[in-house]
Amino acid sequence: MRRLIPAALLFGLLAAAPAFAGDSTRIGTVDTTFRLLGKNDRIVVDRYDDPRVDGVSCYVSRAETGGVSGSLGLATDPNRFSLACRATGPVTLRSKLPDEEVVFGEKMSAFFKEVRVTRLFDSEKRVLVYLVWSTISMGRDGSAFNSVTAVPMDH
Repeated sequence: MRRLIPAALLFGLLAAAPAFAGDSTRIGTVDTTFRLLGKNDRIVVDRYDDPRVDGVSCYVSRAETGGVSGSLGLATDPNRFSLACRATGPVTLRSKLPDEEVVFGEKMSAFFKEVRVTRLFDSEKRVLVYLVWSTISMGRDGSAFNSVTAVPMDH
């Protein structure tokens, strides 16, 4: 049996959502399933440049649902994504970083679901760790789908 989340709680979660810095750049798309009506199901790859760390770019691939509902923006995209962040130049901090910060986010449904990228800092190893995750868990066990990557600060 599914648990229903009270509307007030969902509304509160939306109001508390962080503001996301930086814009994405669409790198490309690959069609995966032909749809007779509407756009095809596809995988999209977007690049996000870390707004507080110069020289780090993150590439997120994710599934998008096509068909009529996907074309109208009403479909909920599946929780399938991957993340790779790389040093694309000298890695320099623009300011002191918190231990944890949501740095990117994008809506994946007309209502509540978002994919977010959180930056963590491993101060002992001086490594930036990026974690991609969804705000709504669609698994039967309730666990969040996620992917992780790391970028060393000095090497």
